[in-house]
Amino acid sequence: MDDSIKKQGIFGKFLSFIERVGNKLPHPITLFAILAVVVVFLSALLSSFDISVENPTEPGETLAITNLLSGEGIAYIVTSMVSNFINFAPLGVVLATMIGIGVAERSQLISAALRGLVTSVPSRLITAALVFAGIMSSVASDAGYVVLPPLGALLFVALGRHPLAGLAAAFAGVSAGFSANLFLSATDPMLGELTRQAAATFDPAYAETINIAMNYYFIAVSVFVLTIAGTFVTEKIVEPRLGTYKNKLEASPTGIDYLQKDEKRALTWAGISMVIVAVIMSLLVLPEWGPLRGEGPNPIANSPFMRSLGPVILVLFLVPGIVYGVLMKTIRNDKDVANQMSDTMASMGMFVVLAFTAGQFVAYFNETNMGIVLGVYGAEFLQSVNFTGIPLVLAFIAVTGLINLFIGSASAKWAIMAPVFIPIMMQLGYSPELTQMAYRIADSTTNIISPLMTYFAIIIAFAQKYDKKMGIGTLISVMVPYSIVFSIVWTAMLIIWMLLGIDLGPASPIHYPS
Repeated sequence: MDDSIKKQGIFGKFLSFIERVGNKLPHPITLFAILAVVVVFLSALLSSFDISVENPTEPGETLAITNLLSGEGIAYIVTSMVSNFINFAPLGVVLATMIGIGVAERSQLISAALRGLVTSVPSRLITAALVFAGIMSSVASDAGYVVLPPLGALLFVALGRHPLAGLAAAFAGVSAGFSANLFLSATDPMLGELTRQAAATFDPAYAETINIAMNYYFIAVSVFVLTIAGTFVTEKIVEPRLGTYKNKLEASPTGIDYLQKDEKRALTWAGISMVIVAVIMSLLVLPEWGPLRGEGPNPIANSPFMRSLGPVILVLFLVPGIVYGVLMKTIRNDKDVANQMSDTMASMGMFVVLAFTAGQFVAYFNETNMGIVLGVYGAEFLQSVNFTGIPLVLAFIAVTGLINLFIGSASAKWAIMAPVFIPIMMQLGYSPELTQMAYRIADSTTNIISPLMTYFAIIIAFAQKYDKKMGIGTLISVMVPYSIVFSIVWTAMLIIWMLLGIDLGPASPIHYPS
């Protein structure tokens, strides 16, 4: 790699500043505890000014700031603490979803499927396969980060190409394309429940119509758009910039972990089992007699099935995971399945604790009516300066991307931002579904240039096998083109989607029907 890549320019110094500041921020668990305390004291301050607005959904009704430091407020804080935790919107559905995904991951099904995809395509399509597999790996992000970047590097060096380009292509797909997929993943219920909760503060009736597949049409199309964009960046920008790889000692395919015959057989049967499960589930909702079918003009979109996608995802991954595990002997009896589920739940311990403090913050924020008041005043201000439409969406994406450089957790950021921005956007006529999709674009595309991203150290370790001097700045300089191109292409796609007025998912419009 050229020395010029390693030089730290203005952008490099900016990223170093982000790293220093970000490392000084409290842990997300602590951050939410601090924010909860801030909301309590802020509610007391604002209530003293008698700030109130007309209820957007109930004309004639006035909403004022509730003082949580009053006698009633303190009683609420004490008595609601457990319920705030239990009722934190994403908690139950995410944990349930991860039971199925966890078994599929720990039985090695997802890892084998990813390896099988990228090692079975023609060499001329290997870049696209790596990016595509990376994007699809968001159903189990850990597997994607651990399996694909080192595999991409090995494949590239075996083909006489620069290994860091293969690593970068895989990393871009896994991280920058995190919110695109042909399947619903744990991310959808995690963010979707927070979106529904935030929307309920402004319009409870509309919130009841929101389903966690609200962005599915858009993210499914995004898979192919980002695959093309990632392939272009790798082959036309990153690889030429890296130059010719000089060390040919690793240029042997022997280190590539190709699928064995028994793995292929197990994958085939796992795939068949997934199709059977999908057919059975479709029979619950598609026929008129389906017990999970809804009523009205959109019986599928507004059905119990669409409101229960967490359990659907659980079963859709659990059954193939068990089938693969039994055939590969990673599952020998029911105790192994139970242990894999238990291990998955153990790995979710941090999320559970985060849910406790985040649940308090979200509940306090909603109880004070600060979200609605801020939404009304914020929307009126934006309308007064004529800052609406596409410029508003672009500004929201830019703000989210900047925040993502300092706070890596997607759920933590959205738990903070959703109660504030969703009421504002609804007041301006934009649906919560659109606001969430704009957030997901900004969050994903800036992941790979955030020094605080969880897997940065692991990716650097993989890269140092081929470049001993690889560091954070060097890796970021390699990944910046992906972040820029993905941001431009994905945002442009969203704008076109908005102009065409296409639903983002089942019964998920662009505009809020105020």
